[in-house]
Amino acid sequence: MLAKLSTRPAVRRSAGTGALALALLGAGLPATAADRPQPDLTRFYRQKVTWTACKGSDMPKDLQCAKVTVPLDYARPGAGTLDVALARYQATGKKQGSVLLNFGGPGGAGIPELATDGKEFMDLTNGYDVVTFDPRGVGRSSPVSCGEGSDEASQATDDAAGLSHPQELLAQLRKAADECARHSGPVLPHIGTVNTSRDLDVIRQALGDKKLNYLGFSYGTRLGAVYAAQFPHKVGRLALDGVDTLTEPLSEQGVAGAEGQQTALDDFLDWCTTDVACPFGQDRRAAEDQILRLVRSLDAHPVPTDSGGSFSGQDLVGTIGEALYSKQLWPPLEHALTSLVQDGDTRGVLNIAAGGAAPADGTRSGNGGLVDPQDVPPDNLPAALMAINCADDPDRPDAAQITKDLKNLRATYEQASPVFGRYRLTQLLMCYGRSKGTDFIRGEVKDVHSAKMLLVGTRGDPATPYRWTVETAARLGPSAVVLDNRGDGHTGYTSSKCVHRKVDDFLLYGSLPPSGSSCPADGTEGSGITGSTD
Repeated sequence: MLAKLSTRPAVRRSAGTGALALALLGAGLPATAADRPQPDLTRFYRQKVTWTACKGSDMPKDLQCAKVTVPLDYARPGAGTLDVALARYQATGKKQGSVLLNFGGPGGAGIPELATDGKEFMDLTNGYDVVTFDPRGVGRSSPVSCGEGSDEASQATDDAAGLSHPQELLAQLRKAADECARHSGPVLPHIGTVNTSRDLDVIRQALGDKKLNYLGFSYGTRLGAVYAAQFPHKVGRLALDGVDTLTEPLSEQGVAGAEGQQTALDDFLDWCTTDVACPFGQDRRAAEDQILRLVRSLDAHPVPTDSGGSFSGQDLVGTIGEALYSKQLWPPLEHALTSLVQDGDTRGVLNIAAGGAAPADGTRSGNGGLVDPQDVPPDNLPAALMAINCADDPDRPDAAQITKDLKNLRATYEQASPVFGRYRLTQLLMCYGRSKGTDFIRGEVKDVHSAKMLLVGTRGDPATPYRWTVETAARLGPSAVVLDNRGDGHTGYTSSKCVHRKVDDFLLYGSLPPSGSSCPADGTEGSGITGSTD
């Protein structure tokens, strides 16, 4: 989880003057590259969006779909293109443009999320078309896949528990990286937040907006911040909820994530063990041990699923981690775990893992066009998460360094969380064998001279710790305004009435709370914003 880009002011040019692309594109590159003549992207910036009804019986009738075409490689726009899938709810009030949503991940597809939870954003239709998209490599937009690569990497880290065969581990990790490259196609070398941010600017122009209005969650804050740095003079009203880090390497992010998820698991077990239906009984001290035994048992003996696959302990860890992001998912998680523990029934946990989506057959488009929803690879989310995080991170230790550090890394991760440690370490090691990522985000994204941005940090967030909001705001500079949400859960917009109202007021009317002010947790005394006390 990271954030922005170049601090060099962008050259502004009217959208109606024809050859607008060169100025827009030069703003999105590091200074050394932007000093060189830039490729002509005019044809991409001259697009207009054509909206039609979204296909599929599960799609809301008032949700419309479209696509925008972007270069596969912005440095060589003639070398190929890919389509980015869009969806929108039209404005019902006086329209003042569009607001773009990114729900996070990285690797999360926007369209199914908006189709499922669109009601959370209907207030914004009072002034905007509410638009989301599947970023490049995600969902219907040239989705990446690892085939069996993710399973191989997970198995490799498990086999290396004794650290007696590090070379075998590294060979399996490299094989896993090769599998990801083989299954993902030409988009993989061009995936990552830097290029997705440039796609976002093409989308903005195609929608007819002079400036970008944007609401990003979790990883979406990294994307929004990168956009603000690449295109500072195209920033309209940007709200970033669940703020990512700009500076921490993936290794430190993984530890922070494991610690946050462990805290959330502790809270879940505190709640679960007060219920007689809890599958782990009412002894709180024993409950976590039972979780660990269940994970290890499933890793040793994965259970078959109705689709013909298998469900391992690490699959369970990933599913639990997803469900812990929101207290609303605790009851279905409890029921799913009960079915798994008592009957060996994986349907409940698989439904949580898939977000209720039907499994796909894994076929994909190789020509840059949109794939059908049923053809999105079932592992697209974890595959895209790995690809984007690796592309955004410049650290790529060699075999000797990994061999030296592996024992300490494993101990550190397992100390952070006995349940989530290995899962998070696997995500870190998956970057081995891939090309080195950009150092632009970590090195250059700071002191952004854009319009004011609203950054929301939640005190009890298990995925993006509150300190990241404070650190990121300080790094971005005076343009960042912080709202302190004193609640729990990952992000605040859909869980806090106060945060929801303040974000809407900013996006719809440009009304910003004082920086450092706070929202109380829902259900506590008072409902307004208060001054920060720390």
